[in-house]
Amino acid sequence: MSFLAHLSSRVVMRSRMIGIGITGALSIVVGGVALADDPKLNAVDVAALQATFEELAKEMLVPGAAMLLRTPEGEFVLTFGVRGLDDPTPVTIDDHIRVGSNTKTWTGTVILQLVQEGKIALDDPVSKYRPDVPNGDNITIEQLLSMRSGLFNYSTTFALNDAIDKTPERVWEPDELLAIAYPMPPYFEPDQGYTYSNTNTVLLGLIAEQLDGKPLEDIFQERLFAPLGLTETLLPARTSNAIPAPHPRGYMYTNNALTAVTSVLAPDLQFAARNGTLLPNDQTDTNPSWGWAAGAGISTAGDLADFVEAMTTGRLLQPEMQAIRMQSPRPQSVDNPGGALYGLGIAQFGPMYGHTGELPGFNTFMGSDPVNEATLIVWTNLAPAADGRDPATTIARSLLGHIYASPP
Repeated sequence: MSFLAHLSSRVVMRSRMIGIGITGALSIVVGGVALADDPKLNAVDVAALQATFEELAKEMLVPGAAMLLRTPEGEFVLTFGVRGLDDPTPVTIDDHIRVGSNTKTWTGTVILQLVQEGKIALDDPVSKYRPDVPNGDNITIEQLLSMRSGLFNYSTTFALNDAIDKTPERVWEPDELLAIAYPMPPYFEPDQGYTYSNTNTVLLGLIAEQLDGKPLEDIFQERLFAPLGLTETLLPARTSNAIPAPHPRGYMYTNNALTAVTSVLAPDLQFAARNGTLLPNDQTDTNPSWGWAAGAGISTAGDLADFVEAMTTGRLLQPEMQAIRMQSPRPQSVDNPGGALYGLGIAQFGPMYGHTGELPGFNTFMGSDPVNEATLIVWTNLAPAADGRDPATTIARSLLGHIYASPP
């Protein structure tokens, strides 16, 4: 029997009320943005949340997971499992985890702050700051933020994934990552489609450093983390593969190269994972510099909740820029108008705004609904699952069905 069969979840309720300053019932203004009436919240049913959380964690063979939910009723915490295959210590809500592409919201926020300060404009061509970008005269800063530049995503290449497997300690420089992307043909002409590409955000990180004259980790600290009191959040220096204690180990099945095309394992490997004869590989100490501005961040559930609430309620941007950002998400495809929307370094999941993040070994969902004063954070120390699912995102999606009276 797999060790996962012996795991159980733990639940804690913390008394906490959230005050965002909402006025009105149908026409609600948050952070300078008029928002339509959204689905209403259910009363929090801890038993139902726990059952779904635990069932999905076990189903996806997750070693450890955590959930933080904030509503006007208070703060609710669920944890499941252990920090590692060789570490029976239960995970805690205060554990540090790699947050992957949630880092993009930090980069996007800094760029929008620089727009406010007149140092850059959304309609500026990227060639104004990086003349080496292919077709850069026709790609705007706004298109980089909204994933509509057409630039090839360097992190999908076999060469990069194979290199991460063979030299996990390697320190990647941003220009090395861009050099992988630039020779590849674009997905489409600028603003003629949507494709999620880490290349966009690495470029934005370099531009932020150029305009602010300091390393991106210092920019984040001074502009975001210190003002919000996020003492457990950081962008590590590119030379560092360390995670502050306490933290779980992070796991994935097989390796990066074998899952570069599809993260769904072959049926026989999925069977082996379920019966415990195939164990996931430890990815914790892989240097995350290959994600940098697009995905190398570290945080805790509490800090992520504080950040996404600040981001969605206008504490980081002036009202006019906040309105532009909150109104920016649009469908990724005309063929899937009901899916998640993407905007200026921010995603929208029904009534919640935020992002998801995945690095090999860690998956994180963060979302906040400024209308109903609800925030949900979920993380797992397995990514992806053997069947290809993103565990934290899958759990979060199901939990939203309990949280809202009319599930988004």
